[in-house]
Amino acid sequence: MSTATLTSKGQITIPVEVRNALKVDAGDRVEFVQVSPDRYEFIAATREVTALKGMFGPTEKTVSIEAMNAAIAKRGATAR
Repeated sequence: MSTATLTSKGQITIPVEVRNALKVDAGDRVEFVQVSPDRYEFIAATREVTALKGMFGPTEKTVSIEAMNAAIAKRGATAR
């Protein structure tokens, strides 16, 4: 198990074995995701957006940009 100490400025140094396992380096982004009231997951946010392609399966219906804009406008008008 790896540990780190929080500094007075709220900073930590991520142990090298954790950085290597997550394949993160200086300048990479990470996310802290709350999974329960007192528990967070530390996730490397290094994947390219193209890696998300196909994540939800094939599309069932094609929607035009005009239809999307109309739906957004309609919802925005009712939110006020």
